[in-house]
Amino acid sequence: AFRGFGGPQGMFGIETVMDEIAATLGKDSLDVRKINLYQDPAISGTPDTMTTQYNQLIEDWVGDKVIDQVEKESNYSERRKAVEAFNAKSKTRKRGLALVPLKFGISFTATHLNQGGALLVVYMDGSVSCNHGGTEMGQGLNTKMAQVCADGLGISVDKVRITATDSQKVPNASATSASSGADINGAAIMNATAQMRERLKPVAARMLGCSEADITFANSEAHGGGKSVKWEDVTKQAWLDRVGLSVTGFYMTPEIKYDFTTLNGRAFYYYCYGAAVSEVEINTRTGEWWLKAVDIVHDVGKSINPAIDKGQIEGAFVQGMGWLTMEECIWDKKGKLLTHGPSTYKIPVAGDIPQHFNVTLFDGYNSKPTPFNSKATGEPPLMLGLSTFFALRDAVAASAEHKAVVHLDAPATPERILMACEKVKAQAVHA
Repeated sequence: AFRGFGGPQGMFGIETVMDEIAATLGKDSLDVRKINLYQDPAISGTPDTMTTQYNQLIEDWVGDKVIDQVEKESNYSERRKAVEAFNAKSKTRKRGLALVPLKFGISFTATHLNQGGALLVVYMDGSVSCNHGGTEMGQGLNTKMAQVCADGLGISVDKVRITATDSQKVPNASATSASSGADINGAAIMNATAQMRERLKPVAARMLGCSEADITFANSEAHGGGKSVKWEDVTKQAWLDRVGLSVTGFYMTPEIKYDFTTLNGRAFYYYCYGAAVSEVEINTRTGEWWLKAVDIVHDVGKSINPAIDKGQIEGAFVQGMGWLTMEECIWDKKGKLLTHGPSTYKIPVAGDIPQHFNVTLFDGYNSKPTPFNSKATGEPPLMLGLSTFFALRDAVAASAEHKAVVHLDAPATPERILMACEKVKAQAVHA
């Protein structure tokens, strides 16, 4: 399924409402968005201001902090003035700026899918094989799972090999979707490594002449009683002692339950937050446009792998931008899809990426005990691509000195941008 699975469409709708309210009132859309944020019950006096429409109380709200950070890091206020100054001088080129926030719940709303499994095998030479129920599709899941496994056993990641997903090893796996792959499979691996540590503690304790309670595993060694022994020596001794060196791990996401008949319940285990600032420039005579700059702050909790997370955020943003500005599905009267591939519609390429593209990971953590206290990065950042679309709306509005409310359908192709510019200019003349 496409990233977001309905979420992007819903967010596009409500952010359009925010934008049109701002245009009607003659305000910066950021001000309207801030007024409509969730509010601390200690300030509002009621938990309703921190409760979703499906009656889930938000317990990890940092959305306002994320917005404040990206507003500061992007120099939003100064750039807004610079955009206005540019537009006042230029007749045919107009610039637009938009800051769009994000809140995205993480879990399958179908409760039974929130489960994961893992098979952990330790060999006598200390090498480790790990299989889990997630599918590696280029998102870096296996790299993260190797890190989780290595951390759980206290060994270096080069000792861990993640094997291809196999239903004969980990049966009944849930789909790798809902941005939950690292959460449920990583937690299953954590469960497996915890079991393996307990199996190996008696072996290490005998080797070190100390209590099992004193044994810890770190830096590819077992430590206890002021002494240490190499990991591979422990695993070799475990094999000699006929200790089982394979375990299965399992995890089920706690606390969540959603009722599809009442549309109420704790649908999500936690939430991710983010915000993006995009600046664009359009040619009001041709509809051509250019993405000048992007600044993103995204909440990933305590990242398992910052390089992977930043890559996912960048890729998801560009995918969202392409969805809202280029990739248009057109059917003929018989229902045949005419835009069936890259030969019949445009997709983002390297030249569409701005030189100024800053991604900052928010310095936070997940209050829930996910692997490393991390948060999902698969789907949420796609919605940050909305900032490009609303920056284009802002630029179109500038072509008529913001005297008319812009009507711009997605995807905002050059043709639609040109027609929108002509329409707002005509409205401004008759206003």
